[in-house]
Amino acid sequence: MSEILNANTEYAKKLRSILQLRSEPVAVKLIREGAEYPEGPKMPESQMSHCQAVFRARGGECIKMPLDMHNCHVGAAVLGMTDTPNKVASGEFHAGVGIHDSVEASKNMIDDRILIPYKTSGEVVCPLKNADFVPDAVIIIDVPERIYWIVGLMTAEKGGRAVISTAPFQCACEDITAVPIVTGVPNISFGCFGCRKKTDMAKDELACGIPYGLIPGYVARLERYSQGPISKAKRD
Repeated sequence: MSEILNANTEYAKKLRSILQLRSEPVAVKLIREGAEYPEGPKMPESQMSHCQAVFRARGGECIKMPLDMHNCHVGAAVLGMTDTPNKVASGEFHAGVGIHDSVEASKNMIDDRILIPYKTSGEVVCPLKNADFVPDAVIIIDVPERIYWIVGLMTAEKGGRAVISTAPFQCACEDITAVPIVTGVPNISFGCFGCRKKTDMAKDELACGIPYGLIPGYVARLERYSQGPISKAKRD
């Protein structure tokens, strides 16, 4: 077992045990244009969206996703793989869902997106415990009580208040992948229309994306929390 795989397996074990997660933490690695894919993850049997890959990975799958295996170019554009389709950029596509009052409102949402600022050719998405590579982000999906402890980790060092960025669309691709990668700060999402239509995201679940570089320190703090505040809190 490689050193990085051993570390990721241990991080995943501790995250799942201390937080009492119902499914596996997910590792996401964006493949910069011209870079090699890690060995191990396999191409899916058919095209899927980034959010579908994330939710399948929390169930144990290791997935290799070049651009041509993505069937959602909204998410692929956020992740640096392709240009934003014209109907998405104009607001027309999302306005058709009926959540926003106008095409202009949908366009404003798209204009405000946080995008990966470099070109990528695809991604690898798998359980953190199986990640024999350095991920860009780690994703946790669970009930609010489990996600709550991430807020403690976010504010432990300097205090203050945790601020999240979200919208009714693009939970998995933007909120919990692009935002933490670009900002270097965890982000929490309530889910989105796509996730709640195309994946097994439960009605009582939130999602959180954490920059991988924060994981070692967060796991160490959680171990301390497990003997302190976590042990004193109601967890049912």
